[in-house]
This record gives sequence, C-alpha cells and structure tokens, in this order.
Amino acid sequence: MKLSKSLAALLMSASMAMAGGETPANPDAVVYFANLADGDTMSSPVTVVFGLRGMGVAPAGVEKEMTGHHHLLINRAPFGEGPDGAEELANGLPADDNHKHFGGGQTEVTIELAPGEHTLQLVLGDANHVPHATPIVSEVITITVE
Repeated sequence: MKLSKSLAALLMSASMAMAGGETPANPDAVVYFANLADGDTMSSPVTVVFGLRGMGVAPAGVEKEMTGHHHLLINRAPFGEGPDGAEELANGLPADDNHKHFGGGQTEVTIELAPGEHTLQLVLGDANHVPHATPIVSEVITITVE
C-alpha cells in the first residue's frame, strides 16, 4: 500500500511538472525538427526547419485559438528541467543565447553554431511566450557541427 501511494505521488508530481500556462492546446499537437535528426553531423551555419502538426502558427501577441509560435532551446537542460524549469513552465521562456524566440511566426532559422556537439529542442509558446496548458515540446536531439 505504501509503495502504491509513493508511486501515485511520483506520477502526480511528474504530471504537474509538465503543466504549462493557461492557453489550451490540441492534445494531439506535435512539434518536431523537419530537417534534422538526433545524431546528425553538419557544418555551420545550420538551418533548422520547425515542423508542427495539429496546431497553427501565429506571431507573438496574436491570441488565436489553437496557435502558437516556436522557441528553439540550444545547449540546455530539457524543457521544464534544470534550475529554471518550473519558472519557464509557469511564466514563459526567457530570451537569451539558449532560448531563441520566433515571435514573428517564423518556421525556420539559420544559426551559427561552434564546432562540437549541440542539443536542440523546440517548444511552442502562446501569444505571451508561455507554454500551453499541456506543453507542446519536441524530443531533445543532439547534432554535431564540424
């Protein structure tokens, strides 16, 4: 009995940790890298094409149901994890070298990356850069730049 209560508490805390803001999302929505895969090797600059199914893209500041705009996380802990994980889930993503915002509704970017391994992850944000109530996030991929 004690084990099942502990397991239930763990599952509840894990699901609460991935709760985003208040904007609803299509539960079937998927964000993904359209042109990159985990383990790819490339040269810089790197073009990243953002894929999205089940929702639309709208610029930041535009409140339209079932839409959002892309954010690219570079070389940081997976979304919702790390020292700022809880803050970004509830209040939005910062804008810095590790968090690139595409509030104009862009669906691709070409970025300079130094030689070496880099982690990338996509997160869909609402009109205010806050992840949706059920965050729409891609898998984390690792690419190597030669």
